[in-house]
Amino acid sequence: MKVTTPRLTQNVLTVEGRDTGEPVLFVHGNVSSAAFWRDSMAALPGGYRPLAVDLRGFGESDPAPVDATRGLRDWSDDLIELVEALGLDGVHLVGWSLGGGIVLQVLRDRPAVVRSVTLVNPISPYGFGGTEGPDGRLTHPDGTGAGAGAANPDFVARLKAGDMSDESPTSPRSVFRSSYVKHPEVADEDFYVRSMLTTRVGEANYPGDAAASEQWPGVAPGKLGILNAIAPTHFRLDDLHEIDPKPPVLWIRGADDVIVSDTSFFDLAHLGALGVVPGSPGTPAQPMVAQTRAVLERYGPYREAVIDDCGHSPHLEHPDEFRRLLAAHLGEA
Repeated sequence: MKVTTPRLTQNVLTVEGRDTGEPVLFVHGNVSSAAFWRDSMAALPGGYRPLAVDLRGFGESDPAPVDATRGLRDWSDDLIELVEALGLDGVHLVGWSLGGGIVLQVLRDRPAVVRSVTLVNPISPYGFGGTEGPDGRLTHPDGTGAGAGAANPDFVARLKAGDMSDESPTSPRSVFRSSYVKHPEVADEDFYVRSMLTTRVGEANYPGDAAASEQWPGVAPGKLGILNAIAPTHFRLDDLHEIDPKPPVLWIRGADDVIVSDTSFFDLAHLGALGVVPGSPGTPAQPMVAQTRAVLERYGPYREAVIDDCGHSPHLEHPDEFRRLLAAHLGEA
């Protein structure tokens, strides 16, 4: 269904015959859409109302620009308006990757509307790139090492062109196989690649506007678009532990994730340490998992569940285990 709020028109996936019960709102990650939640929604136990939203710039929602200087608040404010427009009370939020950061921002800003939070391989509460240590301290004041300049230009071009092939390591299908999952034998792969190709490409959406830096690796966050919105100069949750009330948080992650990791293959600092990006001065990798754990330990009521032999997408790779963990968490909230 399409839901129009003062900010934009959002596309929301539902399950036929499941329009009552406790609302469970699924929020997808970067370069994807609500379609990635299709099977998880259908498998949700009775008594729950499954909903999954296409974020702005993805799927069939409006391709509204992303003001990166607000961090993730363009998306989190969209979600808050959606919850209000649908009259949802005590919503369970489930966020994957980028979506994990967005639901944490909703939790930070409007904790009273949230009944529970489930994080699925979420980005760090200190953004993506440009930080060191579990406390998320900036490597450089301008956030060097993060932002749209870190995107692979060939991947961006193939995404814009709607490339369905596997002819290059940078094609969306190849990235899905190498990074979204640990093992590439995922049923209905075409369905998920088509979902990736709904990403709006440009300076106002993905990846955003590039900015230069005099420091290695020469890129810093810009002011527009997705990868700049998750830069640590624009998004960080230092005070999450101060909110009240504190709904319970379940953190599910794949043990072998290569995107959100303490040694991420998408972190320029780690690639520099490996020699992939030349000229590294020895900047340490961003400890993304350790940062999330540190923030949640300060927060209080959370549980971490690690799924072995699993990459970035537990809901696709180990759906039965993911659904078991989610159902138990929802039932306890």
